[in-house]
Amino acid sequence: MELRHLRYFVAVADTCHFGRAAERLHMAQPALSQAIRQLEAELGAPLFTRTTRQVSLTPAGEFFLEEAQRVLGAVEGSVRGVRRIAGGRLGLVRVGFTGTAAFSHLPEIARTVKRRLPGVALEVHADLLTPDQCDGLRAGSLDLGVLRPPVRGDGIELRALEAEPLILAVPADHRLAVEPVVSMADLRAEDFIVYATKDSVVNDAVMRSCQAAGFSPHREHEAAGTAVLLALVAGGLGIAVIPASARALPLAGVVFRDLADAGAVELALAWKSDNESPLVRSVLDVLETALTTTAEVSR
Repeated sequence: MELRHLRYFVAVADTCHFGRAAERLHMAQPALSQAIRQLEAELGAPLFTRTTRQVSLTPAGEFFLEEAQRVLGAVEGSVRGVRRIAGGRLGLVRVGFTGTAAFSHLPEIARTVKRRLPGVALEVHADLLTPDQCDGLRAGSLDLGVLRPPVRGDGIELRALEAEPLILAVPADHRLAVEPVVSMADLRAEDFIVYATKDSVVNDAVMRSCQAAGFSPHREHEAAGTAVLLALVAGGLGIAVIPASARALPLAGVVFRDLADAGAVELALAWKSDNESPLVRSVLDVLETALTTTAEVSR
């Protein structure tokens, strides 16, 4: 028994007419009749009751019709699935996010993928430093990254998303909390709360901004992540210079202020250069268009 026999049988059962079924199948009626007789012989039971006036299903034919439709439906679903996978429209994509990028870009990424590629699921890995994301991309444990350049080593491609300005986070009762805009020079005597890693791109950018203003920051406390960092600020233990996306984490006792001369940190999409997965390429194409457009609108 072949799939074509099931399709022949379903066509005759739908039309209850060998001539019309043959037209639908684009084949000669005698060939169709012979194929149905062969199918009945293989099954050992008649599927149709034939008279000069009508063709109708036997009880065995009614049962076999349900089974044939189920099998053909499963085969067609499998074919669609294979084509969607091959076309990059079905599967799981693992995405890494660095620091506050999860707050600023994860919602838009999730909505975009769900809308444009509904057959694609995202597995999110948040709060990953840029070096950790690059290691994951090279090892194959991540498919895409949203990280902050620069990237050390070869084999990683980048697409810039935006240059995110650095802002100031101070305790609500701090002297600078009432100022609409602050300069880096105003922070000369402050205790800084920084990220607890030597590989932090944000820390490096803050250090450069402080040095450009003529001083080196006094690093009083370190925090493993932005949420903890802001909690330390709220506790009055110091101030912090962080990416503007941290505004998405409002916390009682913390006031955010613009910095006139703190510069910015870049955010980029990253992937392994030799990753030829159609799925990853489809997601990448969708995100490149959506995120770069969003960044341009927000400027």
